[in-house]
Amino acid sequence: MQCPYCKEDDDRVVNSRPGTDGTYVKRRRECNRCGRRYTTYERIEESVLRVVKKDGKREDFSHQKLMAGLNKACYKRPIPADRITELAEQVERTLHQEYEGEVPSRAIGELVMVKLRGLDQVAYIRFASVYREFTDVTDFVEEADTMLRARARLGSKARSR
Repeated sequence: MQCPYCKEDDDRVVNSRPGTDGTYVKRRRECNRCGRRYTTYERIEESVLRVVKKDGKREDFSHQKLMAGLNKACYKRPIPADRITELAEQVERTLHQEYEGEVPSRAIGELVMVKLRGLDQVAYIRFASVYREFTDVTDFVEEADTMLRARARLGSKARSR
């Protein structure tokens, strides 16, 4: 590891501990040349996912784009910011587990919709309206009606038990 102060690559690890969530190791290092200390973080390098868009174009997966979409869907909803971040991390983790190299944008959208449906119905409808490219109010009504029928089915199953 190269010292950020003198650029020497001769150091020693003074202290090492796992990160709070267990996904990285935090190391305190001391340069053998200048004696200054600095911190490094070691984490697993996950493969880069490429998103295959509807038109066939490919681009790198962007956590920021995922968060932006979720934040727009959840805008002014009673959903804590850390819950939105957790949802994005779940989506990203699932994508890395199920896909290697390339993932269709459709799969990302469908996964986000499944997660949002369980989190907040209004956020779900907002996301669905953009993802499914609703063209008029009828599309909103049909999606809401589908959700209401599903909820009614679940309610009748719960009562019959």
